[in-house]
Amino acid sequence: MVSGEVPEEPVVSKNSGLLFEKRLIERHILDYGKCPVTGEPLTMDDIVPIKTGKIVKPRPLTAASIPGMLGMFQNEWDGLMLSNFALEQQLHTARQELSHALYQHDAACRVIARLKKERDEARSLLAQSERQIMPAESTAVTSNAALSNGKRGSFSCAVLAPEDEDLGPAGKKLHTGITPAIIAELTDCNAALSQQRKKRQVPPALAPIDALERYTQLASHPLHKTSKPGIVSLDIHYSKDVIATGGVDTNAVLFDRPSGQIVTTLSGHSKKVTSVKFVTEGDLFLTGSADKTVRVWQGSEDGNYDCKHTLKDHTAEVQAVTVHATNKYFVTASLDNTWCFYDLSSGICLTQVSDAGTDGRPEGYTSAAFHPDGLILGTGTSEALVKIWDVKSQANVAKFDGHVGAVTAISFSENGYYLATAAHDGVKLWDLRKLKNFRSFESSDSETPTNSVDFDHSGSYLAVASADIRVYQVASVKADWNCIKTFPDLSGTGKATCVKFGPDAKYIAVGSMDRNLRVFGLPGNDAPSES
Repeated sequence: MVSGEVPEEPVVSKNSGLLFEKRLIERHILDYGKCPVTGEPLTMDDIVPIKTGKIVKPRPLTAASIPGMLGMFQNEWDGLMLSNFALEQQLHTARQELSHALYQHDAACRVIARLKKERDEARSLLAQSERQIMPAESTAVTSNAALSNGKRGSFSCAVLAPEDEDLGPAGKKLHTGITPAIIAELTDCNAALSQQRKKRQVPPALAPIDALERYTQLASHPLHKTSKPGIVSLDIHYSKDVIATGGVDTNAVLFDRPSGQIVTTLSGHSKKVTSVKFVTEGDLFLTGSADKTVRVWQGSEDGNYDCKHTLKDHTAEVQAVTVHATNKYFVTASLDNTWCFYDLSSGICLTQVSDAGTDGRPEGYTSAAFHPDGLILGTGTSEALVKIWDVKSQANVAKFDGHVGAVTAISFSENGYYLATAAHDGVKLWDLRKLKNFRSFESSDSETPTNSVDFDHSGSYLAVASADIRVYQVASVKADWNCIKTFPDLSGTGKATCVKFGPDAKYIAVGSMDRNLRVFGLPGNDAPSES
């Protein structure tokens, strides 16, 4: 035998009668083509396999006795212990490296947050300084003109105001009004959108009812300060999937939902941010605040936003901001009982509309929203009234009553037929074709007002935020609007303040009186993990 061992698969040569291991003789024949013993030519056809019983290999000498076996076991145990010791050392080293990396990451995050805060504060101070310097320069130029040729001239208070803020009788600002050109632009937009709406169908990517029934909380993100918790306003940029929140802490936060990261924090208001609104074109963003001002923010390529305009036409809290479908104009509503129509690019107030309340009492506006076609504006008042306005003439064309408490939110359905309004007593649905209320949803808790109501972009679902969050299926005037899902308020405050559907109703964003933004959706979708 070639190997000197008992063959496992024995074969015999027909020529020489010698016994070989099959795998060894096959390899030798392939390499040399002759018998390894006799040197005669040999092929595989000359090899004949032999049938044998199973061969039991003899034990090694070390396993033939108890002391030898104990020695083998001892060697195996020593090797195992050495391997285990090496693994424990590697684990200890990995833990130390991980702890150090986590500490460095936490420290870096704190430094970045502090630097962002200092940057935002510096930008805010710079913007305020620029606004203070501009009027001062204007005043100096006017004074020099009045004192020219050695004669002291007289000038009125009007020259001390900016050019676009001429003052009329009683010190009130004069506004140019909505020009015929703008009215024509609004009318053309209305016609185009109305025509598109007739051909519009429910998008195939819209989340179905059975999916909404299985929605659960996917993430909770602490976006605002713990010292002044509370998210009071919310909006979503659908194409970018960025969520904006306005907080009691005077900041507005832009949050990228897919990555779970804060894009930027906008500081500048001195009181809570009551309304936030994206402009879908031009990378502009609007904030309204209880400090009586509205700010227009301009985004840049690096993701930062700078304050482009600070608007101070209101004399009381600004409660709502809504953008026209042209993305060129917007309206603000305030507790001073006026709403203002602005040109977005210049920040100029074209008209400021006031309306005497019931029995001559002033009724501050607490909510506002444009109709999808853009020629109708809906406003809610602190006196439980809903007012419908013709934007072209700024005339109040309809009033809806029946609510209890201030009208906190307004939402038009995408088909333009329905209006949903929220107040302390719950939600009311109005048929705009017949100007009447056809259905009401009472609040689940009589002590908690309904703070937010929102139709999804397709007009298929309606979300209501109060002591809990409820989602209804939109139906016709006569059919039932079924509640298909109820989410509890997980904030612990017992008060959900704002709710908004994501693109194609794939998720629902909810703000409450804690500092967390909560996202509800279908588990398994591309949602970031909980922060």
